[in-house]
Amino acid sequence: MHRICLTLPTNRACAATISAIGEEAAYAAEHFGVEVHLLVLDSSDEPTFAVHAKAAAALPETPNVIVHHLDEARQRAFLRAVIHRSGVADPDTVLGLMLPDAVSYGACTNRAFLLAAALGCTSVHRRDSDSAYQLLDGKPVFPIHHELLSLGKRAADAIPGVTHNTLDPVHAEKPVAMVGSSFVGEPSVDIGEIRELDPALYYEVVGLWAPAGASEEEKRELVDDSFTGAGTEPFTADRSVLDLPDIWRVDMCNLGLDHEVYERVPLPPATDTIGSDYFLLHVVRDATLPGVVHNRNIVNYYTPERRTGPGFTAYQVRFTKFLLSMLYLYPVYFDMEEALDALLDGEHHVRVDAILDSVRRSIGTDRAENHRRLAVLDRCYRELGGKYAEFADHLAPRREQLLDEAQADAESFARLIEAWGPLVRASRTTGLGRTAR
Repeated sequence: MHRICLTLPTNRACAATISAIGEEAAYAAEHFGVEVHLLVLDSSDEPTFAVHAKAAAALPETPNVIVHHLDEARQRAFLRAVIHRSGVADPDTVLGLMLPDAVSYGACTNRAFLLAAALGCTSVHRRDSDSAYQLLDGKPVFPIHHELLSLGKRAADAIPGVTHNTLDPVHAEKPVAMVGSSFVGEPSVDIGEIRELDPALYYEVVGLWAPAGASEEEKRELVDDSFTGAGTEPFTADRSVLDLPDIWRVDMCNLGLDHEVYERVPLPPATDTIGSDYFLLHVVRDATLPGVVHNRNIVNYYTPERRTGPGFTAYQVRFTKFLLSMLYLYPVYFDMEEALDALLDGEHHVRVDAILDSVRRSIGTDRAENHRRLAVLDRCYRELGGKYAEFADHLAPRREQLLDEAQADAESFARLIEAWGPLVRASRTTGLGRTAR
């Protein structure tokens, strides 16, 4: 039986989300005849973990749905076994890249990838703890419907499962590597208050995401299209498009990936950096692998700790580091865009060596652009005043540290790409122990 991994990484209270994703797992098993491994990777504190454990235990028993609820101790034990079996150099460093002390959006998803390999799954379907499902006639609208209709199939064979096919026939023999959608509700990055306070400063701040040398028009287009998802329009009927995917219409809370992608290239393990988990979307698009973008959008909402006190500071640091990470990611993106289907071998597999070489070259990028980004961010936040000015005071003495961390994150990414193949192979022969219900 075909096995899939439906995963929910979390470090916050989300018992309701666990119950909801349990319904999606049951839907997948019942309607598509697959074995669903529902994988909750839980980094929350002990009291919250206990609540989550009750929610997971309360999920109805469903044939071919297997629940794995792993705290960090169990995740670490699995990773240690995999790293030891893989024989990679400097195992403690690799463990730190896979399970760092700080928040890492890329690392938590990388753990899901290795666990999926251990479970024999051929795809990973990711959801987030601060999201919910839309309803149609009172019933949840599950994205996994479209993911399982197309993911992993030869593109030509996926055509009957979509409402629109705009894929160039030259790509028809390639596998569908990604199926995804976006979100409705609040913007994916919690900076909407800046736009409310001063739209001009919002454009300047978000425009720092653009590559060096971008025109004002290009910056404005990027800002207008950033973090907005699918707006607020409710779901009324299915629409799905098979093509080289428009990754601007896909969010990581609403994504399915085929194992042929994530078992070859990991995500950047950058810490305290939003957006570090989107790299594989670029790989799929730039390697000219087909994808399906549909409209079963997730409902995005915010947890309140992002907007006050330490939570606000932590989130703004993650946003700042996201801007700095672009110095090292844009050269890789540009290399991949130039390579296009040269990123694939004769069997339509991603050529890891080409990506690794590009990441290594990016490490030496001149830091001048990041100095400029920090200077502009400092000025804008001081003009905004209040808690933003206080954050600028917090950031000022950390500038050199942040610049060093951004470069170190690029170096860590190269290190993890080097180790990834052996880690995946070792995962396939490493059991999870007593982790399933």
